[in-house]
Amino acid sequence: MKILYHHRTASRDGQSTHIDEMIRGLRAEGHSVIESAPQVAKDNGTGGSSGWVGRLKTVLPRQIYELAELAYSLSAYQRIAAAIKQVRPDGIYERYNLYLLSGIWAKKRFGLPLILEVNAPMALERRQYGGLSWPRLADWAELYVWKQADVLLPVTQVLADYMVAAGIDASRITVIPNAINEEHYRKLPTNIEAKEHLGLSGRLVVGFTGFVREWDRLDRIMAWVALRATQYNPHLLVIGDGPARVDIEASAARLGVTDRLSFTGAVPREQVPGLSMAFDIALQTALVPYASPLCLFEYLALGKSIVAPDQPNHHEILTAGVDAVFFGPDDPAGIEKALDALCQDGELRVRIAANAPVVIVRKQLTWRQHARKVVGLFERINAERSARPQQAL
Repeated sequence: MKILYHHRTASRDGQSTHIDEMIRGLRAEGHSVIESAPQVAKDNGTGGSSGWVGRLKTVLPRQIYELAELAYSLSAYQRIAAAIKQVRPDGIYERYNLYLLSGIWAKKRFGLPLILEVNAPMALERRQYGGLSWPRLADWAELYVWKQADVLLPVTQVLADYMVAAGIDASRITVIPNAINEEHYRKLPTNIEAKEHLGLSGRLVVGFTGFVREWDRLDRIMAWVALRATQYNPHLLVIGDGPARVDIEASAARLGVTDRLSFTGAVPREQVPGLSMAFDIALQTALVPYASPLCLFEYLALGKSIVAPDQPNHHEILTAGVDAVFFGPDDPAGIEKALDALCQDGELRVRIAANAPVVIVRKQLTWRQHARKVVGLFERINAERSARPQQAL
């Protein structure tokens, strides 16, 4: 099958990881994938910046930036149309983004099936976190694309329920969360070897992977590290970087535990699993209610004891007391209690870690398995299209 993969992502971050891995999974299954997208930023690895698009946001007034997003659909359509005429794909796979209408235009013009991967309700998200200058236009654009796609792939059931409430037919929705590439988890160092490599031998390592922002509240973790320094010998290891790094380092200095904090900075994604093997406890911190965080699946594949907020999107993947320890996101001491529970009960920590990889197998959370589901959906759409004239007779 020939698949045209369309997206507007120009950064090298979690978004690009999802794109790269899905493309890799489709190709590994023997399918041809043609990418239609803007030029991407230089690869800064895990915990890096959002590239030239992020810089453009800081330069343009918000009203102008949003109109530029909408106008981009014109040039994107020309790119897609040229690719379709050249390679004659069997379908379009698109990563949803706000004001991106070109994939739907191409679907209609060339009569191709379109599967839309949806990672967030962008109109809602930008209202809440970034602001919107044209909210009614954003709502219209979002629903237009959602309603015109043949199949929608939200990353959580929470997001799927939101889409149904917005008027999308549930029969056109298939939930496909994030996943892992099994090849990245072969021939990894042991926990002891990874700690030795980082100079953390003998310490109980609490780890976090990703782009660190204020709402991750790692300053709270540093306060806990300082409080439990002699009791558990803990160390906070952050694989990544981010705007909150300065505050976290300042917090460690103020508490007198700078030797119990390490940042790797942005690192190439292929190095992340090996570094993360140093974790004894893996942190999943603040999360919007509809998200499917990449790091969660990485923690599971690595067999780590996971601490995560008690919220519905985590319940879709994790089971409390079996493969994770949950904490109340509104509890002012919730994450500290969860950390204490895992530190005090070594058997619990070992059991949670041992059950983590089982989740990947049981729920089929690899990119190749997701790629097979996508191809199956394209085949179903084409079969339904072929059957329609016969049904009409």
